[in-house]
Amino acid sequence: MADVSVESQSSAMSPSLWLEKGFGLAFPFIVALVVAAVILLAIGENPIDIFSLMAKESFGSERRIAATLSAATPLLFTAVATAICFRTGVFNVGVEGAFVVGGIAAAFIGFSLPAGMGFTIILFAFAFAALVGAIWLYIPGVLLAKLQVDEVVSTLMLNFVAFGVTGYLVNGPLLSEVSGNNVTPPVHEAAELTRLMPPSTLHAGFIVGILVVIAYAVWARRTPTGFSAAMVGYSQRFSRAVGISVPASIILVMVLSGVVAGFGGASHALGQLHRFSDGFSAGYGFTGMAVALLGRNSAIGIVLGAILFGALASAGTTIQLFSNIPLDLVNIIQGTVMIFAVVEIGRLRFLSRRAAP
Repeated sequence: MADVSVESQSSAMSPSLWLEKGFGLAFPFIVALVVAAVILLAIGENPIDIFSLMAKESFGSERRIAATLSAATPLLFTAVATAICFRTGVFNVGVEGAFVVGGIAAAFIGFSLPAGMGFTIILFAFAFAALVGAIWLYIPGVLLAKLQVDEVVSTLMLNFVAFGVTGYLVNGPLLSEVSGNNVTPPVHEAAELTRLMPPSTLHAGFIVGILVVIAYAVWARRTPTGFSAAMVGYSQRFSRAVGISVPASIILVMVLSGVVAGFGGASHALGQLHRFSDGFSAGYGFTGMAVALLGRNSAIGIVLGAILFGALASAGTTIQLFSNIPLDLVNIIQGTVMIFAVVEIGRLRFLSRRAAP
């Protein structure tokens, strides 16, 4: 019953706990900014001026805010997909692969179904992408639940399989005959997600991403399967003792992770690119992992983390136009934050393995 009380009280945390969680999210970024400031000083630049420019290029106008939210959109999906598994103590690093196969599945539906179907093409595309993503991560889920195959290894290897399969398809059977190499035909106009703040690239996928985050929060806090998943993450031994099926929980979270990652791929294909291309994902699955860890698997933390990483990506594309600072500075900040994410992965894996029977 003690575990139950902890879970139920988490939704009504004291101000001190909220402050602790906020500091946990902000601390890696603070360290990253300090590292970047030292580098800037070493090359003779004023860190305050550069950071002010980055903030302006991320949030300084309606157009820049739209660009930041657009960059954050795929991270909402991949972070939730990762957090679902992390909540159960499953260290799924295969979201990148599920995102990619979901994207090519949605693009295929988007250009192959009759254009006269209208808006329903989008529904079919999202459904097919979710199905493909779910099947993709069901495989390592079963391998872990039934055969104790290490999920980090299996999901990481499946990422390479996903890149290979989609690379073959986009350069072979699905190759566009008129658009050049490495891309599929464009999806029908009816299958394109609506632009929210034209002429920016922000599209309705951002709203879908926010809805996915809300659904994740409800699932995690208000549903029996979400509670069971958390119990498995706390202690597999205790979960078995109270009648929770650990294998079923593991397979469930992997399938749900695949569904959400598939949604993310569909959103990116239909809303951002309007097709599938080789190099479809700019590492969104791995960045989403960092967002989930830094956000402590919480819905609010995921939204804030996605926006922060989106801001870095948005500023990085324009900061070179207004200063002599290379894009590598943004990569350094992101990489420093990633280091903290990797350290957190190692710590959580150690604790979960020590708690396992």
